[in-house]
Amino acid sequence: MATSKRDYYEVLGLGRSANDDEVKKAYRRLARQYHPDVNKDTGAEMRFKEINEAYEVLSDGSKRAAYDRFGHAASGAGGFPGGFDPYAAGGVSGFGDIFETLFSTMNANAQRAPQRGSNIGTRVALEFEEAAFGAEKEIEVTRFAACQTCAGTGAEPGTEVQTCPQCKGTGEVRRVQQSVFGSLVGVVTCDRCKGDGKIVTTPCHTCRGDGRVRETTRIVVKIPAGVDEASQIRLAGEGDAGIHNQPAGDLYITLNVKPHRMFRRKGNDLHIDWPINVAQAALGDELELPTLEPTGIVYTKQRIAPGTQHDKDIRLRDKGVPYLRQTGRGDLHIHLKVQVPITLSDEQRDLFEKLARSFGHDVSPQNEKGFLGKLFGG
Repeated sequence: MATSKRDYYEVLGLGRSANDDEVKKAYRRLARQYHPDVNKDTGAEMRFKEINEAYEVLSDGSKRAAYDRFGHAASGAGGFPGGFDPYAAGGVSGFGDIFETLFSTMNANAQRAPQRGSNIGTRVALEFEEAAFGAEKEIEVTRFAACQTCAGTGAEPGTEVQTCPQCKGTGEVRRVQQSVFGSLVGVVTCDRCKGDGKIVTTPCHTCRGDGRVRETTRIVVKIPAGVDEASQIRLAGEGDAGIHNQPAGDLYITLNVKPHRMFRRKGNDLHIDWPINVAQAALGDELELPTLEPTGIVYTKQRIAPGTQHDKDIRLRDKGVPYLRQTGRGDLHIHLKVQVPITLSDEQRDLFEKLARSFGHDVSPQNEKGFLGKLFGG
C-alpha cells in the first residue's frame, strides 16, 4: 500500500528544499554504503532498492514535482509510471551495474598493485640511560624471507615461470556489461593467476611455490636519543618478504624502558628527590647533587640559601633528556626534602631545647622511654 512507503526525502536524508547536487551527493553516499557487493548486512539489499527508487523520482524534475504535490499517490499504487523496479532490465538497473562495475574495478586495481609482505612487530627492552641517550641493540626477528633455492620465484630450479594464458600477463581480465547507459567495461582480477600475471607450473620443493621461507635472523637497530616508553621505531622493508619477490613489509619495534633507581622522567625533564637536614635548610649549604649524563651519574656542586623550605625545586637547565631528533635537552628538577631526625643524642637534644627557648618556646620533650619506663624507674 502507498501508506507503507517511506518519504523519499527521508530515505535520502534530505529536506524538501534540497537542490539537484544535494540529491545526487546523498544518493551516491548511501548507494556506496548499502550496495549488496559492499554491505552484507541483512536488509542492505532492500535498503539499496529503496535508495534507488527515491533517487529515480527526486532526480527527475517532472517526477519530483508530481511527488511533491501528490506524494506516493502520484502513480496510483505507490509507484511511478512504468512499474519502478531498481533491478529490472531497461529500468534503473543501470545504477546497480555501474556500482558493481565500479567496485569490481577498484578491487582489481587493489589486487594488481604490488602485494607487499606483511608488517611485523617486536618489543625491545631498554635501560633508562639507553632510552635517554641512544644505543645500538641487536634483536632477533622471525619472518618470511625470499627462498634461496628458487631466488624467490616459487619455481623449481631449472623450470620457468610461465605467463598466465588467461590474462596474458596483465593480472586482470575485462568484462563487458550492458546497462541503461550503454556498454560498461569492468576490470576484475584474473582468477587463474590471482592477479600475479604469471603461473608456476613446477613449484619449488623448498618453499612449495610460495617463494618464501620462515627464518630467524638478527638485526642491529640504532635507538635514537630521547625515546620513551611505548615509542615505536619503523624499519622499512624489514618485515615479511612479499610472495614471488614482491616488496617486503615493515618491522615495527615497540620500546619498553626500565625505570631508573634515582631519577623519574616527565617528558624530557628529569626529577629527583634529595634529602637535606634541618640545619642545612636553616643555615644554607653547598650540596653535591647528581645529574644523569651519557657516561653515568655525575655530581655537581650547588649552593642553597639559608632558610630553604621543604620541597624547594632546584632547576638545572639542559640536564634532562635530549629531545628526540632535535638539539637540546630538557631540565633536571631536584626537589629538596627537609628531613626531621627521628632520634637525637643528648647533646643534640640539648641544642634543640636551647634553640626552642631562643624562639620563645619552652618545649617539654617526651621521654623516649615512655610511660612504662617512668613507672618502673627505667
